[in-house]
Amino acid sequence: MADPIPSRAPNEILKDAAPAKAETDAGVRVPATKRKVKKNKRTVTKARACVYAGENNTIITITDLDGKVLAWASSGSSGFKGTRKSTPYAAKVAAERAMTMVQPFGIQSLQIEVKGIGPGREQAIRGLQVAGVNFDAIMDRTPIAHGGCRAPKPRRV
Repeated sequence: MADPIPSRAPNEILKDAAPAKAETDAGVRVPATKRKVKKNKRTVTKARACVYAGENNTIITITDLDGKVLAWASSGSSGFKGTRKSTPYAAKVAAERAMTMVQPFGIQSLQIEVKGIGPGREQAIRGLQVAGVNFDAIMDRTPIAHGGCRAPKPRRV
């Protein structure tokens, strides 16, 4: 019976298994280059900026109206550490940084949602204003306690 797999020399098998290489006109082999895939940047005309102003940090997240995050920045990610993170100036720098990150999306109008009572609350809005976009609305989403649950009865000893 004939052998179904023809026997070859070991170096011939390696030649077949090697990745394909492009050849130039001179006959010199050059490794094949990968094609770069162009990333599609979508345009978002209306967006939402969520500002969380905590006691120790201010976080600005810019999303589209569906809630998909386009960019974010915080006082800490902007280079401030320790007590300087909680300053109004750090919140303004973080808001400006977030707006420069979303410039390729072509945002023309913003809805702003503010949450928290931290010191960077007002300055973060001023930092968003520097980019020159129109504000549709500014909403306060700070959670406010309103009575809460019934207290447990006092313990009898």
